[in-house]
Amino acid sequence: MRLKSDATHWGSLAKAFHWTIVLLLLAQGTLGLVMVNLAKPVPKPFVIPYFTFHKSLGLTILLLAVLRLGWRLFDRRPEEPASMPHGQVIGARIGHALLYGLLFAVPLSGWLFDSATALRPLYWWGLVQVPSLTGGADPGLKDIAKEAHEWLFWTLMLVAAGHAAAALVHHFFNRDDVLRRMLPRRRDSIAGTP
Repeated sequence: MRLKSDATHWGSLAKAFHWTIVLLLLAQGTLGLVMVNLAKPVPKPFVIPYFTFHKSLGLTILLLAVLRLGWRLFDRRPEEPASMPHGQVIGARIGHALLYGLLFAVPLSGWLFDSATALRPLYWWGLVQVPSLTGGADPGLKDIAKEAHEWLFWTLMLVAAGHAAAALVHHFFNRDDVLRRMLPRRRDSIAGTP
């Protein structure tokens, strides 16, 4: 297992970031949808721990996105298969850029929403107090941030679903190694590499 990526495979650290973020996003999306429905029509006290957990999980995803992007500055990207048309390569790059942008935008908009509500101090996993982005309550910004958070979440889900669908098309129809090279614990023979 190699820490860094090479010309044909993603490295173990890139894979760890990828799959950890995927699992956390699935958990976060499910939790977000459940807790919003539990809070209707009026938030109830028993829902507060769900919101607290949701906020900490969102900040964790933001931190992992920062670390992942930082790692990408030092880690090469595997080359695209020679059979992949140029338009698909450009589409994949745009899709990845959108995913990175949304991995930052969704938790930042949630943090902004929490800051603008100013209901209680925000703590990351109950350990570290997170500074307010607004310096206090801001009712006008609260509504904008809430709407942005919801729209960005659904946009992230749509782009992530497209990303997953493209990986499955590569695997089952194109029969190339685009998906295999990101699978955990896999080092398939690509271009003669063990």
